[in-house]
This record gives sequence, C-alpha cells and structure tokens, in this order.
Amino acid sequence: MAELAVLENPLRTGLRLSRTPEPCTMVIFGATGDLTSRKLVPALYNLTRERRIPAGFNVVGFARRDWSDDFFRQEMLSGVNQFSRSGPAEQAIWASFAEGISYVQASFDQPQGYQLLRDRLDALDRQRGSGGNRVFYLATPPESYPMIIEQLGAADLNHSPHGGWTRIIIEKPFGHDLASAQALNRSVLDVFEESQVYRIDHYLGKETVQNIFVFRFANGMFEPLWNRNFIDHVQITVAESIGVQDRGGYYDHSGAMRDMIQNHLMQLLALTAMEPPVSYDADSVRDEKVKVLRAIRPIVPEDVASCTARGQYGAGSVGGKAERAYARRKASPPTRRPRRTWR
Repeated sequence: MAELAVLENPLRTGLRLSRTPEPCTMVIFGATGDLTSRKLVPALYNLTRERRIPAGFNVVGFARRDWSDDFFRQEMLSGVNQFSRSGPAEQAIWASFAEGISYVQASFDQPQGYQLLRDRLDALDRQRGSGGNRVFYLATPPESYPMIIEQLGAADLNHSPHGGWTRIIIEKPFGHDLASAQALNRSVLDVFEESQVYRIDHYLGKETVQNIFVFRFANGMFEPLWNRNFIDHVQITVAESIGVQDRGGYYDHSGAMRDMIQNHLMQLLALTAMEPPVSYDADSVRDEKVKVLRAIRPIVPEDVASCTARGQYGAGSVGGKAERAYARRKASPPTRRPRRTWR
C-alpha cells in the first residue's frame, strides 16, 4: 500500500492543472504601446479565463507615460474588450485578473525607476505569493533593449530572491544586421545566463503556424509526399487586415523587410522545409531549422533587381473601411525616394 501511495496517477496526464505554471510577475517594458493592449494583455486575460494562469500572477507595466495604476488597468481593459478572441471581458474574471495589474512610471535609462520596480516586485511577492518568480518582457523599440538589460543588471534584477527564477523575453527584430545582433547578444549574456533568455518570434504562437507540425509530421497522407520529389514550389503569402496606422515612423526606419521577412517568413519557411526533429524540445527543433537556413542560397546584390519587387501600398479599403496610401498617412514621414505603388 505504501508503494501505491507514491505512484503517479496516469489519469492526471494532460489535465489542465498540470499545465498551469507557477505564480510569477510579468514586467512589460513599453507597456503603454500597441503590443501590450492589442496582444499581450488580451492573451493573458484569455489564459486566465481558461484557468491556465495561477493565483498570484501579476502584470507590472513599466513605461515613460505618467499613468496611474487605475488608468493603466482601464487602458488594458479597453484593449481586452476590443481585441480579445473571446469577446469583451467578463466582469468577474477581469476583476480577479486586474487585482494583479499595476504600473511603474519611469524612463528606461532612469536607475531610480528600476529601484521602484524592485520594491514593487518585492511587495507583490509578499502580498500575492509570487515567490520571487519574474518574467521581463521587452515590448519596446529594439534600440532600447541594451539600456533596459544593463539597468536590470545594475539593479540586481537579473536574479530573483526567495529561490525564485528570472526570465527575459526579447521580441524580434534581434538586431538589424549580423554585427548588431552579435553585439546585442553579448549585452544580454553579460547580464543574464543563456537559460534565462527567450528570443521569440510571436508568429510562432499562432495556432495556424503551430499546426504545420501536425499537418506535416502526424498526417499519414501528407508526410510521405512532403518532399521535393512531389512538390514543385511553395508560396508563402502574408496578407494583413490592418494598415500602417500610427506605425509609419517605425516602418520608415525598419521597413517591412526587417519587420516580416527576416523573421516571420523565414520561420515559416523553416517549418515548411525542415526535416522531422528527433524530439520536439526547443534545441532539436532549432537544429533542424538551422539546417534549412544554411541551405538557402543567398540573393547576391546583382540578383536583387531580377528576384525582388519593392513597393508601397496605395489607397484602398480593408474590411470595407477606407485606407489611405502609405505615403499619405499623417504619422508617416516623407519617403526618401519614390517607389512603385501596388494596389
């Protein structure tokens, strides 16, 4: 009987309880930006709604705007009501989720702000039982990454108290070329250990993208045919339902090439062409992706004109609503040279 008492119940495998993470606090740098209200907080709310967020989970926004805790919560509620996949927030669920939402106002280069953040995290550990577990999410322009990482290290926030863990999540683009990516990586690893770092492409969280694995490797009809002997070519199309909106400055600085092709589309290409990994852990999947990327023939400068076509979108409609041409968006600075316009 004593032996039976310690056996794991096989019926618990896959239960929602086993997939619920430990309590933690997520600190979102650049929390007043579009990404937080449109994507991050609606996603966290829906995980709460599905009972996949533990009690004691907290969200701390960190940004320059002079917002209060209550105003930040209200802005996040507006984002959930508008962008949540499950529709407007349910009052009782939101009330419970919002208890863990707060805001720290400071500039990214302001050391005092990180001390305020540290005090806030310690208070949340005591009051809500988050156990010193922290996730730092950099929802900021890429040029702010090194500054934030350096300040986290200076404030001793790269390690958690009470035996907790610390993670940092860095969104694409990770640098704008090889040299800048290598420099950023050195900055990250000067402060955090490799096991603490998540370099992510949010496209990989899309259900359709994740389904590529099932469609390819768990499909008895397609798996034997998914190779160059039976497939002539593959086309990957990205069709968005929103325009530039107020991101004209970002696109004129970074461009759609860096925003979409070097990360999102290359990830899709790798998933489409990779060989089956030996297992589905992160390292094995990465190894197979790298093989694909190394096999791609680079486009040399003399081939650019014949292999590519660049343009800016013109005026039209999206979902029945009028959309101005890219160059006529108020937030878009004048383009540096005329380009072909696509409709």
